[in-house]
Amino acid sequence: MIKITALEKVYRTEEVETVALNKLSFEVKHGEFVAVMGPSGCGKSTLLNILGLLDDPDAGSFLFNDIEVAHFNERKRAELRKHNIGFVFQSFNLIDELTVFENAELPLIYTGVKAAERKKRVEEVLEKVQIMHRRNHYPQQLSGGQQQRVAVARAVVNSPKLILADEPTGNLDSSNGNEVMQLLTELNEQGTTIIMVTHSEHDARYSHRIIRMLDGQTVTENIMI
Repeated sequence: MIKITALEKVYRTEEVETVALNKLSFEVKHGEFVAVMGPSGCGKSTLLNILGLLDDPDAGSFLFNDIEVAHFNERKRAELRKHNIGFVFQSFNLIDELTVFENAELPLIYTGVKAAERKKRVEEVLEKVQIMHRRNHYPQQLSGGQQQRVAVARAVVNSPKLILADEPTGNLDSSNGNEVMQLLTELNEQGTTIIMVTHSEHDARYSHRIIRMLDGQTVTENIMI
């Protein structure tokens, strides 16, 4: 699904040049669950932004389903992103003024799905993440774990091929965190490819493979059994 080769990203100011990615290369196959780990500043967030088509690299190749996307313009990136990629963030990023149902419905509105089909899909996904009973509540009426369930529902309502998760349990206690990781595992078992950035060794053990980064490069890869 994903093949990046010699990927480079450098951030420059008048006084400082920061190398975020330094000829980074790896592949992720369809249906894999991959954890990306490393210290703060090692390039994990930059990598996730590029994989999510939110940013482009300065050099190197990025193949997404065998299509070179490294230097797509923003319109092409947005079109590919909204049909193929779901995002789960540490801070949930729900819209406070919208209900659980309306938050989960948003990606379907962006992709032009008709109202009746939207209702069907949202109800299915809220049932799947076990938050249907809160469909008319607002984010501030939910626990952290429930908010992250809504965020996961929103990420998968369009049946994306890839989920990018950025510290998905970072704001949760261990019990709610384990529930979210189990939910991601179930989605992966149903065929969704997942790439997760995490500092948590515990969460990383849910993955098939751990890629460890340092200074913008891959330093080790561990296959999980």
